[in-house]
Amino acid sequence: IPHHDIRVSSGINAEYGGASGGGGMTKEEKVKGLLDEILERLPEEFNMMEMAGRTEDRSPYTVVAFQECERMNILTSEIRRSLKELDLGLKGELTISNEMEATMNALFLDKVPVNWNARAYPSCLPMGAWFADLLLRIKELESWTTDFALPNVVWLAGFFNPQSFLTAIEQSTARKNEWPLDRMVLSVDVTKKWKEDFNSPPREGSYVHGLFMEGARWDSQSGMIADSRLKELTPACPVMFVKATTVDRQETKNMYECPVYKTKERGPTFVWTFNLKTKEKPEKWAIAGVALLLSA
Repeated sequence: IPHHDIRVSSGINAEYGGASGGGGMTKEEKVKGLLDEILERLPEEFNMMEMAGRTEDRSPYTVVAFQECERMNILTSEIRRSLKELDLGLKGELTISNEMEATMNALFLDKVPVNWNARAYPSCLPMGAWFADLLLRIKELESWTTDFALPNVVWLAGFFNPQSFLTAIEQSTARKNEWPLDRMVLSVDVTKKWKEDFNSPPREGSYVHGLFMEGARWDSQSGMIADSRLKELTPACPVMFVKATTVDRQETKNMYECPVYKTKERGPTFVWTFNLKTKEKPEKWAIAGVALLLSA
């Protein structure tokens, strides 16, 4: 996860002491300090009407952008509502309900409140890092929706629903080439470059970043999966070029069908299967449980 906004993840807990006690502040004081900072830093909701007026385009990518902004609005409005309510409770202007009590305990213990999680995306992060990550996701959506041009490199992990973005790649390619949608599959080329090295999006498909490999690593020299190195649990992968093709044009030789998950909890966080090149038998990686994760 990109952490250029660490002031939140470290600052919040350092300043307010987290659950480990901090400079004789009461639990209420700590939670109040945290609540004020979150409310101050939480951006306004996306103005959907204004956004709709800004573009005539209703391409598959634009539809995804709108859906993502709507989901983000549901989450941020719940955060704002529950914190404002808790604030009134702490001031004694409202009776503290069970829900407010639960939110207060979660914040005090550096955990994400249950009612936020229910409207969010799967994440294993503690509260401070989770909020920093949330701000990055909002920033990503803001820059995409200013002109609705596809970003040079898309942060796949930044979506509530990464599947819908990957499906949009299939849809837009099918439309462009007049291919039947039900014959479309994705092909994935792992580049040798990183996000900063790209200054324009591809003509078709998308460059994506923010994937990590568990159980093995990507070897850029050979352009294949390789055994993981000691102590490297989830090494980052270079930018991947994801494009769509028809099933009869798909390369299947010497490929490992690598599952992609949102978090290391795997299971219900499954997103897609990316075919990755391998010199060794694909079974080796299957037995080792090799997967791509959208968060390290």
